[in-house]
Amino acid sequence: MKQARPVALVTGAARRVGAVIVRRLHAAGYDIALHHRASAAEAGALAEELNAARPDSVLRLQGELAEDAVPPRLVKECLARFGRLDALVNNASAFYPTPIGETTPAQFDELFAANARAPFFLAQAAAPALRAAGGAIVNLADIYGERPLRHHTLYCMAKAALLMLTRSLARELAPEVRVNAVAPGAVLWPEAGKAEKEKAAMLAATALGRAGDPTDVAEAVRWLLQDARYTTGEVIRVDGGRSLNL
Repeated sequence: MKQARPVALVTGAARRVGAVIVRRLHAAGYDIALHHRASAAEAGALAEELNAARPDSVLRLQGELAEDAVPPRLVKECLARFGRLDALVNNASAFYPTPIGETTPAQFDELFAANARAPFFLAQAAAPALRAAGGAIVNLADIYGERPLRHHTLYCMAKAALLMLTRSLARELAPEVRVNAVAPGAVLWPEAGKAEKEKAAMLAATALGRAGDPTDVAEAVRWLLQDARYTTGEVIRVDGGRSLNL
Protein backbone atom coordinates (compact mmCIF):
# COMPACT_ATOMS: atom_id res chain seq x y z
CA MET A 1 0.00 0.00 0.00
CA LYS A 2 1.31 3.43 -0.89
CA GLN A 3 2.20 5.89 1.80
CA ALA A 4 -0.53 8.48 2.37
CA ARG A 5 1.86 11.33 3.11
CA PRO A 6 3.96 12.98 0.39
CA VAL A 7 7.63 12.02 0.31
CA ALA A 8 10.64 14.26 -0.38
CA LEU A 9 14.17 13.13 -1.16
CA VAL A 10 16.61 15.82 -0.03
CA THR A 11 20.32 15.54 -0.82
CA GLY A 12 23.08 16.92 1.39
CA ALA A 13 20.46 17.08 4.12
CA ALA A 14 22.32 16.33 7.34
CA ARG A 15 23.41 19.85 8.20
CA ARG A 16 23.39 23.56 7.39
CA VAL A 17 20.72 24.65 4.90
CA GLY A 18 19.89 21.06 3.96
CA ALA A 19 18.92 20.19 7.53
CA VAL A 20 16.74 23.30 7.78
CA ILE A 21 14.97 22.33 4.56
CA VAL A 22 14.35 18.85 5.94
CA ARG A 23 12.86 20.22 9.16
CA ARG A 24 10.61 22.63 7.24
CA LEU A 25 9.31 19.97 4.86
CA HIS A 26 8.80 17.49 7.67
CA ALA A 27 6.77 20.08 9.60
CA ALA A 28 4.73 20.65 6.42
CA GLY A 29 3.73 16.99 6.36
CA TYR A 30 6.36 15.33 4.19
CA ASP A 31 8.08 12.09 5.00
CA ILE A 32 11.77 12.46 4.23
CA ALA A 33 14.46 10.44 2.49
CA LEU A 34 17.45 12.17 4.08
CA HIS A 35 20.63 11.81 2.04
CA HIS A 36 24.10 12.48 3.38
CA ARG A 37 27.62 11.65 2.30
CA ALA A 38 30.01 11.87 5.27
CA SER A 39 27.95 13.54 8.02
CA ALA A 40 26.69 10.32 9.55
CA ALA A 41 26.43 11.62 13.12
CA GLU A 42 24.46 14.72 12.14
CA ALA A 43 22.19 12.72 9.82
CA GLY A 44 21.53 10.17 12.52
CA ALA A 45 20.68 12.81 15.11
CA LEU A 46 18.33 14.64 12.74
CA ALA A 47 16.57 11.45 11.68
CA GLU A 48 16.18 10.37 15.30
CA GLU A 49 14.73 13.77 16.24
CA LEU A 50 12.17 13.76 13.45
CA ASN A 51 11.26 10.10 13.83
CA ALA A 52 10.58 10.79 17.49
CA ALA A 53 8.16 13.53 16.45
CA ARG A 54 6.50 11.30 13.82
CA PRO A 55 7.49 7.62 13.87
CA ASP A 56 8.96 6.06 10.72
CA SER A 57 8.83 9.34 8.83
CA VAL A 58 12.54 9.67 7.96
CA LEU A 59 14.80 7.30 6.05
CA ARG A 60 18.56 7.88 6.10
CA LEU A 61 20.38 7.35 2.82
CA GLN A 62 24.16 7.50 2.48
CA GLY A 63 26.12 7.80 -0.73
CA GLU A 64 28.71 9.62 -2.82
CA LEU A 65 26.61 11.28 -5.51
CA ALA A 66 29.53 11.30 -7.97
CA GLU A 67 29.38 7.49 -8.18
CA ASP A 68 27.28 6.30 -11.10
CA ALA A 69 25.26 3.79 -9.12
CA VAL A 70 24.30 6.09 -6.26
CA PRO A 71 21.57 8.37 -7.70
CA PRO A 72 19.39 5.49 -8.96
CA ARG A 73 20.05 3.55 -5.74
CA LEU A 74 18.83 6.44 -3.60
CA VAL A 75 15.58 6.66 -5.57
CA LYS A 76 15.13 2.87 -5.46
CA GLU A 77 15.62 2.74 -1.68
CA CYS A 78 13.26 5.66 -1.16
CA LEU A 79 10.54 3.92 -3.19
CA ALA A 80 11.14 0.62 -1.43
CA ARG A 81 10.56 2.28 1.92
CA PHE A 82 7.77 4.76 1.18
CA GLY A 83 6.19 3.49 -2.03
CA ARG A 84 6.17 6.93 -3.64
CA LEU A 85 8.24 10.02 -4.35
CA ASP A 86 6.62 13.45 -4.60
CA ALA A 87 9.58 15.82 -4.39
CA LEU A 88 13.29 15.90 -5.15
CA VAL A 89 15.39 18.65 -3.59
CA ASN A 90 18.90 18.80 -5.08
CA ASN A 91 20.64 20.60 -2.23
CA ALA A 92 24.03 18.84 -2.08
CA SER A 93 26.82 21.07 -3.36
CA ALA A 94 30.56 21.67 -3.43
CA PHE A 95 32.09 25.14 -3.15
CA TYR A 96 35.70 26.30 -3.11
CA PRO A 97 37.91 28.70 -5.10
CA THR A 98 39.59 27.63 -8.34
CA PRO A 99 41.86 30.50 -9.41
CA ILE A 100 42.92 30.52 -13.04
CA GLY A 101 46.40 29.04 -13.32
CA GLU A 102 45.95 26.79 -10.29
CA THR A 103 42.86 24.77 -11.19
CA THR A 104 43.08 21.03 -11.82
CA PRO A 105 40.99 18.61 -13.89
CA ALA A 106 40.07 16.82 -10.67
CA GLN A 107 38.57 20.03 -9.28
CA PHE A 108 36.62 20.51 -12.52
CA ASP A 109 35.19 17.01 -12.21
CA GLU A 110 34.38 17.38 -8.51
CA LEU A 111 32.57 20.71 -8.80
CA PHE A 112 30.55 19.65 -11.82
CA ALA A 113 29.77 16.26 -10.27
CA ALA A 114 28.25 17.82 -7.17
CA ASN A 115 26.55 20.85 -8.67
CA ALA A 116 25.32 19.63 -12.07
CA ARG A 117 25.94 15.95 -12.80
CA ALA A 118 24.31 14.51 -9.67
CA PRO A 119 21.16 16.66 -9.96
CA PHE A 120 20.72 15.50 -13.56
CA PHE A 121 21.04 11.80 -12.81
CA LEU A 122 18.91 12.05 -9.69
CA ALA A 123 16.20 13.78 -11.70
CA GLN A 124 16.46 11.15 -14.41
CA ALA A 125 16.14 8.31 -11.90
CA ALA A 126 13.29 10.01 -10.05
CA ALA A 127 11.31 11.12 -13.12
CA PRO A 128 8.97 8.09 -13.41
CA ALA A 129 7.95 8.26 -9.75
CA LEU A 130 7.61 12.04 -9.84
CA ARG A 131 5.45 11.83 -12.95
CA ALA A 132 3.22 9.26 -11.27
CA ALA A 133 2.83 11.53 -8.25
CA GLY A 134 2.45 14.80 -10.14
CA GLY A 135 5.47 15.93 -8.16
CA ALA A 136 8.15 18.59 -8.31
CA ILE A 137 11.90 19.20 -8.28
CA VAL A 138 13.68 22.10 -6.61
CA ASN A 139 17.36 22.70 -7.33
CA LEU A 140 19.48 24.80 -4.96
CA ALA A 141 21.26 27.17 -7.32
CA ASP A 142 23.23 30.34 -6.60
CA ILE A 143 23.17 33.96 -7.72
CA TYR A 144 26.72 33.25 -8.96
CA GLY A 145 25.26 30.96 -11.58
CA GLU A 146 24.23 34.15 -13.35
CA ARG A 147 26.96 36.58 -12.26
CA PRO A 148 30.55 35.37 -11.78
CA LEU A 149 32.38 35.32 -8.45
CA ARG A 150 36.08 36.12 -8.65
CA HIS A 151 38.38 33.07 -8.30
CA HIS A 152 35.40 30.67 -8.50
CA THR A 153 35.06 30.09 -12.24
CA LEU A 154 34.33 26.37 -12.05
CA TYR A 155 31.72 26.75 -9.30
CA CYS A 156 29.97 29.49 -11.27
CA MET A 157 30.05 27.39 -14.43
CA ALA A 158 28.57 24.40 -12.63
CA LYS A 159 25.77 26.45 -11.06
CA ALA A 160 25.04 27.99 -14.45
CA ALA A 161 24.66 24.45 -15.77
CA LEU A 162 22.26 23.73 -12.91
CA LEU A 163 20.14 26.73 -13.90
CA MET A 164 19.94 25.46 -17.48
CA LEU A 165 19.12 22.00 -16.16
CA THR A 166 16.24 23.53 -14.23
CA ARG A 167 14.78 25.18 -17.30
CA SER A 168 15.39 22.21 -19.57
CA LEU A 169 13.84 19.70 -17.17
CA ALA A 170 10.85 22.00 -16.75
CA ARG A 171 10.18 21.43 -20.46
CA GLU A 172 11.20 17.77 -20.57
CA LEU A 173 9.10 16.67 -17.58
CA ALA A 174 6.04 18.86 -18.19
CA PRO A 175 3.16 18.70 -17.68
CA GLU A 176 3.34 16.15 -14.88
CA VAL A 177 6.41 17.47 -13.00
CA ARG A 178 7.24 21.07 -12.11
CA VAL A 179 10.93 22.01 -11.90
CA ASN A 180 12.21 25.19 -10.27
CA ALA A 181 15.28 26.53 -8.49
CA VAL A 182 16.08 28.63 -5.44
CA ALA A 183 19.14 30.90 -5.59
CA PRO A 184 20.16 32.01 -2.08
CA GLY A 185 22.30 35.00 -1.25
CA ALA A 186 24.04 35.51 2.10
CA VAL A 187 22.02 33.24 4.37
CA LEU A 188 24.88 31.22 5.86
CA TRP A 189 28.57 32.07 5.68
CA PRO A 190 30.96 29.44 4.29
CA GLU A 191 32.49 27.14 6.88
CA ALA A 192 35.96 28.10 5.68
CA GLY A 193 35.19 31.56 6.96
CA LYS A 194 34.97 34.96 5.38
CA ALA A 195 36.74 38.08 6.54
CA GLU A 196 34.56 40.60 8.35
CA LYS A 197 35.47 43.20 5.72
CA GLU A 198 34.16 40.88 2.99
CA LYS A 199 30.97 40.22 4.93
CA ALA A 200 30.37 43.92 5.43
CA ALA A 201 30.92 44.63 1.73
CA MET A 202 28.51 41.87 0.75
CA LEU A 203 25.79 43.12 3.09
CA ALA A 204 26.33 46.70 1.95
CA ALA A 205 25.58 45.52 -1.60
CA THR A 206 22.36 43.84 -0.44
CA ALA A 207 19.23 45.92 -0.83
CA LEU A 208 17.81 44.79 2.53
CA GLY A 209 21.14 45.51 4.22
CA ARG A 210 21.35 42.29 6.21
CA ALA A 211 22.00 38.57 5.94
CA GLY A 212 19.10 36.22 5.52
CA ASP A 213 18.36 33.02 7.40
CA PRO A 214 18.33 29.40 6.19
CA THR A 215 14.64 29.29 7.08
CA ASP A 216 14.04 31.84 4.30
CA VAL A 217 15.48 29.36 1.81
CA ALA A 218 13.60 26.42 3.33
CA GLU A 219 10.29 28.25 3.07
CA ALA A 220 10.95 29.10 -0.59
CA VAL A 221 11.60 25.40 -1.24
CA ARG A 222 8.39 24.40 0.55
CA TRP A 223 6.38 27.01 -1.37
CA LEU A 224 7.68 25.79 -4.71
CA LEU A 225 6.87 22.20 -3.82
CA GLN A 226 3.47 22.67 -2.23
CA ASP A 227 1.88 25.94 -3.28
CA ALA A 228 3.37 27.09 -6.58
CA ARG A 229 1.09 24.92 -8.67
CA TYR A 230 1.37 27.07 -11.81
CA THR A 231 5.11 27.78 -11.61
CA THR A 232 7.81 25.87 -13.48
CA GLY A 233 11.18 26.72 -14.97
CA GLU A 234 11.66 29.62 -12.57
CA VAL A 235 14.52 30.72 -10.34
CA ILE A 236 13.48 32.27 -7.03
CA ARG A 237 16.24 34.53 -5.70
CA VAL A 238 16.31 34.56 -1.90
CA ASP A 239 19.11 37.09 -1.64
CA GLY A 240 17.72 40.20 0.00
CA GLY A 241 18.00 42.03 -3.31
CA ARG A 242 21.75 41.49 -3.65
CA SER A 243 21.43 40.43 -7.28
CA LEU A 244 20.14 43.93 -8.03
CA ASN A 245 23.65 45.29 -7.42
CA LEU A 246 25.82 42.55 -8.88
